[in-house]
Amino acid sequence: MSARRTLVLWCPDWPVTAAVLGGQGTGPGGPSRRPVAVVDRGQVLAVSPAARAAGVSRGLRVREAQSRCAELVVLRHDPGAEARAFEPVLRAVEAVAPGVQVLRPGTCAVPARGSASYLGGETAAAAVLLDVLEQAGVPDARVGVADGPFSAEQAARTAERLPGYQVVPTGGDRPFLAGLPVDVLAPVLDPDAPDLLRRLGLRTVGAFADLSPGDVLARFGSSGGRAHRLARGDDVAAAGGRAPLPELGRTVELDPALDRADQVVATLRPAAEQLVAGLAGQVLVCTGLRVEVTDDLGGVVSRRWLHPRFFTADDVLDRVRWQLAGGGLGAPVARVDLLPEDVEPQGAHTEGLWGGGPDDHVHQALTRVQSRLGHRAVGTSVVGGGRGPADRTTFVPWGDRPLPARPGEPPWPGRLPPPLPSTVLTRPAQATVVGAAGSPAVLDDRGTLSVAPARFRVDEGGRPAAGWPVGWQPVQAWAGPWPADERWWTDDARGHPTGFLARLQVVGVDGSAWLLLVSAGHWWVEARYD
Repeated sequence: MSARRTLVLWCPDWPVTAAVLGGQGTGPGGPSRRPVAVVDRGQVLAVSPAARAAGVSRGLRVREAQSRCAELVVLRHDPGAEARAFEPVLRAVEAVAPGVQVLRPGTCAVPARGSASYLGGETAAAAVLLDVLEQAGVPDARVGVADGPFSAEQAARTAERLPGYQVVPTGGDRPFLAGLPVDVLAPVLDPDAPDLLRRLGLRTVGAFADLSPGDVLARFGSSGGRAHRLARGDDVAAAGGRAPLPELGRTVELDPALDRADQVVATLRPAAEQLVAGLAGQVLVCTGLRVEVTDDLGGVVSRRWLHPRFFTADDVLDRVRWQLAGGGLGAPVARVDLLPEDVEPQGAHTEGLWGGGPDDHVHQALTRVQSRLGHRAVGTSVVGGGRGPADRTTFVPWGDRPLPARPGEPPWPGRLPPPLPSTVLTRPAQATVVGAAGSPAVLDDRGTLSVAPARFRVDEGGRPAAGWPVGWQPVQAWAGPWPADERWWTDDARGHPTGFLARLQVVGVDGSAWLLLVSAGHWWVEARYD
């Protein structure tokens, strides 16, 4: 048996399975019978068997998917939760086949040699691991065995539901890959490369493998060279085992159950100190903590808490106390789980020579108010995606981290250029804009103005606060317009214009700068530059 033979375990539609294992998308009839879709950036990323049977497929827009299946349960893509849900599966696999390497959440590889020798051959090892995955809550997994990880993964993906595994003979990777569509190389090549290869008449992996290595390197670069080696079955990478993650969380069973918050917090202190000390022993700190409180009747109240720096034992106990004060339980507390979800190296949170960390007293005060009034009662505003200044203002609950900018995200057509205005009206104030001869400025269907703006005024009663222009204001300079066509299908609840509109920056003779908006022959003042 070859020393580099690899066994790959693949869990189809893992984002859906992870959501189900995490308690989402469940309901009457069980999760396998409900149509569930996990979406990312407005597109379907994974679907359950029931949703697939209803015509929902990967890559559809959310609205089209819902039009095909009115009962579709839509869940948001959460990579962190998917990775955490995969951890128990990895531990179950490690108990039978040590040396697990995680390829991505839902897919892992193990060296086939040791597993096959211990379990009685590659076929027997595949069957045993399928049973392990079924007991771990993944009943429809697939297993592939081949010389390299890439070929083994493709064998798993093309395996029949029964028996659920596929074994490629030793030395047979290239013949096996030859008949697969060239799309399987997309994760290695540029996403648009498969379309180009098909236009060139190269529809299979075998046809791509027959090309000259020099020609492939010249056209596709280093990524093309790696894809070409994979297509020829020359995947020399071997599955290397991971270091099993230590158990970081703490669980406290309360017997008898306690109905007073101070008693629960006092009982939890040793566990909180062990949690922080265990992380410190691995040079880690916790910045995101999930507290799950279970009452004596089985009710669960779960809450995720974030910290601007890192949790100490007292911080952990404070969050438990605040969560208990928020209510939601119908019986005495029987169990508390402290689960660190976000851990970071200690060095990333070491104070500088002159300090400089965020004010912990402010954070604790706002977090305590938030625990009493609700998660979205206290928050901050950050700049997000959108065209206008009001659209780009995104409310983030206190303690939550704003979503990071996605690399390669396309720009917003008609987006307001920087700098952004400092004062944005909740409801735009109606205004009038005229040209030099007094004729009204009108926006045509092509997004151009009938006359150059010469004067503007905020209509009587429309001035939102002191300091806004009174009477006609001469325009010294202006820029734009920036047309946009948005939300034409509905009325905006904030009274914001919808449909075809355009924005204009104007500077008055007194040096004041304003953001104007025109739509359907009407003008508004939307914001002011200070």
